[in-house]
Amino acid sequence: MITREVRDWLQKVERRQYSYNDAMNEFMRFSSYLTREEMKMIKAKIEESYV
Repeated sequence: MITREVRDWLQKVERRQYSYNDAMNEFMRFSSYLTREEMKMIKAKIEESYV
């Protein structure tokens, strides 16, 4: 289950409040706590936001 903090961070990513590198670094920091499906979903949203 995605926590409130991750959802808040993801909203900031979608609003481009982070650079792509900063977003990916933060994603790597907490990715070990996510399921494989959550990681795929979040990674897709990051890439979609920065295309």
